[in-house]
Amino acid sequence: MTFEKILFYGFAAIVVFAATMVITRKNPVHSALFLVLAFFASAGIWMLAEAEFLAIALVLVYVGAVMVLFLFVVMMLDIDVATFKASMIRYLPIGIVVAIVMLAQLVLIVGPENFGLDKFAAPARHAADYSNTEELGVMLYTVYMYPFELAAVILLVGIVAAISLTHRRRLETKYQNPSQQVTVTKADRLKVIKMDSEDKMELK
Repeated sequence: MTFEKILFYGFAAIVVFAATMVITRKNPVHSALFLVLAFFASAGIWMLAEAEFLAIALVLVYVGAVMVLFLFVVMMLDIDVATFKASMIRYLPIGIVVAIVMLAQLVLIVGPENFGLDKFAAPARHAADYSNTEELGVMLYTVYMYPFELAAVILLVGIVAAISLTHRRRLETKYQNPSQQVTVTKADRLKVIKMDSEDKMELK
């Protein structure tokens, strides 16, 4: 067995282990940390497949931004672990059935009868000056230009829709209007009331 295969099986085992821990941990923070480990191992597999740009993008975008934001959200939310565990137990039979179906599909598709070097030739080795980023850019902006632009438009529509739903006016929600706050005057905020002194009040 070559050193490359040893690295592949090592990274694959880490991905399977981390993915299992993600769905079995009771603490959401621990699940998020194991998901970060799965991302790192997946990046290692992509490096072995000579997809350096995708591996770096996975680490920078998902681990460096998305998962950090997710961790902040999870730590700030007050999650009821007991209720969460009860809902997991309630849907456990459906989850087991879905997992078995997915495993059967993976075996049928990636099994030895349909996958292997005897079915597909090994990819050709590239030269040392080969740029995966340049090749990916050429493919995106030539062969897959229209699907790439369509995906960009769909993401833009999703962002605009999310912002619109978040900033819609709700009557039951209290909010501040900074444009009205900066236009107030002293007379709007301060009211001077004249009262008799303490001595006059005692005489009365």
